[in-house]
Amino acid sequence: MAAGTAFILVPGLHTGGWIWQDVAARLREAGAEAHALTLTGMDGRGGGQAGGRAGGVGADLEAHIADVLRAVEAADAAEVVLVGHCYGVHPVVGAADRLPDRVARIVLVDTPMPQDGDIPAALVPAQAVRDKLLRRIAAGQEGTAARELAPPQDEAWREWGSFEGLGPAEAAELAGRAVPQPWGTLAQPLRLKGEASGAVPVTGVLCTANGSTLAMVEQVLALGDPRFGYLAAPYMSYLEMATGHWPMLSEPDAAARVLLRAAAGEGTAARGPSAAGPPSYLRPFLIDVPERPRERVGRVDLHLPEGDGRRPAVVFVHGGPVPEGTRPTPRDWPAFLGYARLVAGLGAVGVTVDHRLHDVADFARAAQDVQDAVALVRAHPRVDADRVALWFLSTGGLLSADWLAAPPPWLRCLALTYPLLTPLPGWGVDRRFHPVRAVRGSGRLPVVLTRVGRERPEFAATVEDFLAAADSAGVGVRVVDVPSAEHGFETFDDSGDARRAVEEAVRAVVARLGPGAGAGGHPSVGTTPQM
Repeated sequence: MAAGTAFILVPGLHTGGWIWQDVAARLREAGAEAHALTLTGMDGRGGGQAGGRAGGVGADLEAHIADVLRAVEAADAAEVVLVGHCYGVHPVVGAADRLPDRVARIVLVDTPMPQDGDIPAALVPAQAVRDKLLRRIAAGQEGTAARELAPPQDEAWREWGSFEGLGPAEAAELAGRAVPQPWGTLAQPLRLKGEASGAVPVTGVLCTANGSTLAMVEQVLALGDPRFGYLAAPYMSYLEMATGHWPMLSEPDAAARVLLRAAAGEGTAARGPSAAGPPSYLRPFLIDVPERPRERVGRVDLHLPEGDGRRPAVVFVHGGPVPEGTRPTPRDWPAFLGYARLVAGLGAVGVTVDHRLHDVADFARAAQDVQDAVALVRAHPRVDADRVALWFLSTGGLLSADWLAAPPPWLRCLALTYPLLTPLPGWGVDRRFHPVRAVRGSGRLPVVLTRVGRERPEFAATVEDFLAAADSAGVGVRVVDVPSAEHGFETFDDSGDARRAVEEAVRAVVARLGPGAGAGGHPSVGTTPQM
């Protein structure tokens, strides 16, 4: 029931209470009390235009927590629901921590749950800006830095989140009414006493067009990183909206309905790692492939074929982010072992790499790790340095951009399996990692792409964009379709179609490495599917 409930709606970076006005009106029509807050320093004095002075450069996170606390104390309703979007979750969680008995529920709109000590600057999606801010904070340079962060301009807004559902008028309003963000609101860490943890239920509203889905939450949980264990806590539940990062502008009616459902306790819990068996990425590979001699050098494993002499190589690049400290590391996951052994069975060197993509901010570091691994492989005495293929899986697909943009002559093939080929909105990944753009420079480089029919929509859209861009550029792409398969199918789908697709893709890549590879044998001769 909406009656007896007060919603306090807290905006995100560069915005004010105006962004929530349509949703607030609909909540009031449903019988609820609704307050759309404009936080201290975010009133847009100076005409309300982008770049106008906010009149509050000295505001900080504590001031914004105080704003929310005042709104909680002033609410007439028996139950108070705090709703935070983007940066707004920091003052929301801070206020709930101080008045847990007064807050009935926290709702996080398309943003993660901040933890004690988290710095709001980490939410800034533009990677170069975010990294600069975090370096200043780490160096204790808050006082010497710019007193405000200017709002993004023009197309840069799209780096902050998906515009899905926004019409031209809403997009123009978002950009036109944006104001600078006071430095102190970004630099001051959130300090929590833990009073609200577990006592106040939390609903995460996941905007699927922005890449936030329950499936992705469960994928993070499957990796077992203790930092994210709270995602499956008993007090957490989730609702999804099929829109972009600003649902209060793109879908105000639906946003109001979702908030009412959250207040009523609706939502789905996320499934954590199962105690009944290993996570999906540690289940057996769909083909029982014989082991091959393996040589380990640093972060690189080389699975060697029979015989002597130099052979071509296929380097497999995993996705992520994979939390630091995850054991076993990806090069020992059954899927990567299986692929590398299949390649070795066809006469090439199968290579797996542990790169350091531990966070979405780590793509540059991971790219360097891959470059270093490739250099090591090409210098190895068992590898023909002039015949190498690179194979990127899942979010590792973004790391293919450098190689697509300027393929070296020794790169004979580039493979992609259920890849992500455009950074998801809000990730803040450097524009360098954009294979859809990079493929236009690929020339005659052969590409083999494994496409799964039951792909996550946010990944599937980037694959179709890539194929369209490749076609317009005249780049040859061999597509291996697996209509019934899902993302990561190699360890939970042992159907004939799945096995056929894996073997077809492996053979297609190895065949493009030239004489001396793929000349004999079937990669799964003498093997049986895992049940």
